Amino acid sequence: MFAGHYAAALAAKAAEPRAPLWAYVAGCQLLDIGWSGLIIAGVEKVRIDPSLPGSALVLYDMPWTHSLPGALAWSVAAALVSAWALKLPRRAAIAVGLVVFSHWAADLLVHRPDLEIWPGGPRAGLGLWNAPVIEQAVEIGLLAVTGAAWTAQRVRAGRSAWPAAAFLTFLVGLQIVAMLAPPSGSAAQMGAMALFAYLAATGVAWLADRPAASAAAGLRDAPARA
Repeated sequence: MFAGHYAAALAAKAAEPRAPLWAYVAGCQLLDIGWSGLIIAGVEKVRIDPSLPGSALVLYDMPWTHSLPGALAWSVAAALVSAWALKLPRRAAIAVGLVVFSHWAADLLVHRPDLEIWPGGPRAGLGLWNAPVIEQAVEIGLLAVTGAAWTAQRVRAGRSAWPAAAFLTFLVGLQIVAMLAPPSGSAAQMGAMALFAYLAATGVAWLADRPAASAAAGLRDAPARA
């Protein structure tokens, strides 16, 4: 799963809008952001098998990011950092942590058995990657439903819908690129490209969620007018 992970970020933003969208977007891919860095450093391992359906990645060693204890640790850390660094209220910080853990839950659905229940222990994965048409339909369907919910929340809050549409278009574009350009090159190169994509999505989320200039100016001027 790739773009489908962002459905959790959009759902969380619709349900708990006090956290910034970029935090949810970074959170839903935090495990893979960590994975990318550890792949580049050679700490975790991956290889490519082009004969595999759905995804050519063989994720045979990623205990620090994608084991169940690892995912829980990243999730708790994200919630604590969100409360401390971003000054989020408790519910919003917990929502960020839940979005981080949603990555592992979504991976459990699509991955082949490569998610360790504990480091060195049994591995889980329901293998929806082996049915790529169904898997892609699930990803796009999740984006559509949660994107509609987030857009509706923006409209109710008096904000424009077009940034939401632009961000959803960007995510669908990322998914198409991932489908048409399967992974290649060394593990470090793959990690670097993946990290760039995750950070780019976080940046676009920040742009999509920031207040309109006129609204921000109005808020700044309000005390002076009062």
